[in-house]
Amino acid sequence: MSPVTNRTEELPENPCPRARAREATADTQESPLSRIITTALPAHGHVSPLLAISADLAARGHEVVLLGGSRFAEAVERAGVRFAALPAEADFDDRDLDASFPGRAKLAPGPERIAFDVRHVFLDPVPHQYRALLALLAEFPADAVIADAFVQGALPLALARPRAERPALIGVGITPSMLPSADTAPFGLALPPLPGEAGRARNRSLQEEMDRCGAPLQEYAERVFAETGVRLPAGPRGLVQVTVPDVFLQLTVPGFEYPRGDAPASYRMIGALPGNVGEEQPLPEWWDEVTGERPVVVVTQGTLANGDLGELVVPTVRALADRDVLVVAATARPDGPQVLAGLLGGRLPDNVRAVGYLPFDRLLPHTDVLVSNGGYGGVQTALRYGVPLVVAGASEDKPEVAARVQWVGVGLDLRTARPEPDVVGRAVEQVLAEGRFRERARTLGAEFAEYRPFDTIAELVGSL
Repeated sequence: MSPVTNRTEELPENPCPRARAREATADTQESPLSRIITTALPAHGHVSPLLAISADLAARGHEVVLLGGSRFAEAVERAGVRFAALPAEADFDDRDLDASFPGRAKLAPGPERIAFDVRHVFLDPVPHQYRALLALLAEFPADAVIADAFVQGALPLALARPRAERPALIGVGITPSMLPSADTAPFGLALPPLPGEAGRARNRSLQEEMDRCGAPLQEYAERVFAETGVRLPAGPRGLVQVTVPDVFLQLTVPGFEYPRGDAPASYRMIGALPGNVGEEQPLPEWWDEVTGERPVVVVTQGTLANGDLGELVVPTVRALADRDVLVVAATARPDGPQVLAGLLGGRLPDNVRAVGYLPFDRLLPHTDVLVSNGGYGGVQTALRYGVPLVVAGASEDKPEVAARVQWVGVGLDLRTARPEPDVVGRAVEQVLAEGRFRERARTLGAEFAEYRPFDTIAELVGSL
């Protein structure tokens, strides 16, 4: 996707359909069925949870349309959900962001790249996302819009009209919570909470500095939202995404999130969702080894930051090549096994099995340690199964995920995206040897098991 170049196009008139609850059939006591629009940024880690929500609501009998990136159309339809495509100006291929956004490749991970992504990946598409939602609502008058928090083009729906004149807007947090708080450092700094007044003073000072540094981005955001006919409320980055929706559902549990004593009543933590909806993959021929005697160590760089498997997968494989463990390299790319073998001189070590795609909900119950670059969904899936972690990530929200892993006590944060093999090896040995990591992960897994996120969402939709 190219950066938005035409900001003068007139947006269609907002139909703002009143939320309509259709009557249940006479022979049932269930809640009336609803029409639901779900929408996600066109990236795997964003689409996957929204597709899981969509598929569950559709299975319950609701009419659901997912508005998303064109490359996900088949997966959406396989899941039994109607698909609607985002316009080209709001679509891109997350497998190669640098190609989709010229100029991004020149920026190293850090503040400059974050600012670039905020402008061009998240903000430039807002008018086009909003236009697409209005067009879809005109022919599919939904009772609610359930939106990935990064689809900021959904926010004008709530900002333009009072609740009685529009669908309900439900936001979904698919990254560590971005909600600013007096109790936390600003999002992006990967700093765990500091208790007491000293911590709150630190947080105020850091937030003031972030506000000063982020003023140009805030002004840019205000101009973008003005093109949709609404005024963006003032506040730190992350605040409006959480406070503008009628309800905001954070996909985690309290045990894996920093406490916020000042969170609004509309903010709810509802647990984590299973993945792989609409993406069934056959098990490899060596699957019986996963259930064998040796400890299983899984290494992955997720679905987004996996362009260079030399960052984490290669160091992990080299570190564990001579250990009595089975290493499963989940590359999350179709050419991953071949690329990995090439990086290792043409062949994999005897104790390593490489795969392009493998359902984590099948693999992680048999895993002893997950070595990850910090993808939020993958980390929480591991914790649902009580699997401790070694995390090494530096891009996107990954440092925030890694900081939480260490703060909670379920693993180690290596504080780099490209660790040396000996560093990875020692970390894996420590997590395998010290039962406290596994014990804490299992405790958190039990907390995840107490939540029923699909039921919570269905009850919320039913209440509309």
